[in-house]
Amino acid sequence: MRLHTKLALGLVVLGVVSIGGYRIVQPMLDNASQASVSDVGAKGSIHIGVDGWVGYFPLCSPEMKKNLNREGYGLRCTDDAADYQSRFQLLKSSEYDFVVATVDSYLLNGEALNYPGPIITVLDESKGGDAIVARQSKVPTLEALKQATDVHIAFTPDSPSHHLMKAVAAHFDVPVLREKRRHIESEGSEAAYAKLVDEKADVAVLWEPEVSKALAKPEFVRLLGTEDTQQLIVDILIASQRVIKQNPDQVRSLLKAYFRTLKYYRENNAGLVKDIARHYDIKKSTAEELLKGVRWITMSENAEDWYGVDHQRFSSEALVRTIESAGDILEDNGDFSRSPIPDEDPYRLINSTFIKEMYGAFGNTGGFTKPGASKGATPVRFDALSPTQWNQLKAVGSLKTRQVKFSSGTANLTLAGKEKIDEVIADLDHYPNFRVEVRGHTGLRGNADANIALSQQRADAVLRYIRIAHDLDANRIRAVGLGGSKPLKRRAGESSRAYNYRLPRVEIALVREVL
Repeated sequence: MRLHTKLALGLVVLGVVSIGGYRIVQPMLDNASQASVSDVGAKGSIHIGVDGWVGYFPLCSPEMKKNLNREGYGLRCTDDAADYQSRFQLLKSSEYDFVVATVDSYLLNGEALNYPGPIITVLDESKGGDAIVARQSKVPTLEALKQATDVHIAFTPDSPSHHLMKAVAAHFDVPVLREKRRHIESEGSEAAYAKLVDEKADVAVLWEPEVSKALAKPEFVRLLGTEDTQQLIVDILIASQRVIKQNPDQVRSLLKAYFRTLKYYRENNAGLVKDIARHYDIKKSTAEELLKGVRWITMSENAEDWYGVDHQRFSSEALVRTIESAGDILEDNGDFSRSPIPDEDPYRLINSTFIKEMYGAFGNTGGFTKPGASKGATPVRFDALSPTQWNQLKAVGSLKTRQVKFSSGTANLTLAGKEKIDEVIADLDHYPNFRVEVRGHTGLRGNADANIALSQQRADAVLRYIRIAHDLDANRIRAVGLGGSKPLKRRAGESSRAYNYRLPRVEIALVREVL
């Protein structure tokens, strides 16, 4: 090929590339130029990594963009389809200014990156959006699942529903939920639901709208859902270390705009439904169903209940307890060999500065709270029941049994025994809607009547300790002595000595009204 021909071809190729590059780059330049001479983002743009969970909608909504613009910032939300590893890596590299996550996903995926930013606010809790559903003929109850050996479970790995599955495995001691050979990993709730319907799975961990679809069929039953949990699946907002150190005004502005947005949607539910339907391209009726599975956390609730910054009143510091609980669940399920919390200090993952500032500025003046204040989590009230009514309650399942120690041959709790009860109550705190039955058991030896009496005394002792130390509603709990009438199943190859050692125990069983 002659030189001038080569040069001509080169110029043609260069022209094509230039035109293509111009078409790609010029809109970006035009957009930047337009933004620079408009009211959008006078102070710059805030970039947030999110996914499609409806609980994150207010953070990236049209109302949020309007409120943040008043603070001088533009807003860019990137949906990464729940790729947590990339999300936290981009937070560490400052590509993202903020990211959303669940507490458990941050512990699970952030540990390898030394946790690239602190939690600056709690966004929401899942309330009914996730549930464990089973084929009733195979697994009618959670207690039946505890005893099951030949079942398969469909679920979406590393999803909030997966964390519900891990929590139930840890809190109720359900071995089959930990057995990987029984797992059927699925790409999303719809795929897990299809496995259940096609009888390829006996149990499926789902989220809406598949939960409602499954429960509409008589052959399926809900074993446990997040409507009966608290402080378990909790969504949080994390700020990059760079933003915290170099641009704290950005954090303040983002939070101010966010809580204004929450207040607007609390007062304008029709607008919320409309905006969600438009955003997800769904019917308004579907949007209303989605909203039943989420409870957003207000600024005041963040300060008073989750961060504990109001020193004038008692606070449970729920965020600290949620972090600790999530760490325990992940460790119990084998995700970590030890606690993933740095130095086992959850405060290293939290920055309460900005919530504290906002609470001081707005909390006592009604800002962001009224009118249209959040209803919050209303404590469950329990009516007194007769023994007959108690006996008619439906069993949910027994929490993981700890060896509660008593002084030999007595009903006197030892210090070690009280510590074990404290561990059980930490699990119980996640399930506020159920009544509690303290069940005392003895071994098989000795006089049956004496065994029943001793087991009742021990159950009573545990109940008294729980009532005094943990302030449980007296109408919510009762004690029952069963003696040796309901022994545990003997394990394959278990020696008589080991078996007899396990029989004396105190169970904390959850029960509910039959609906």
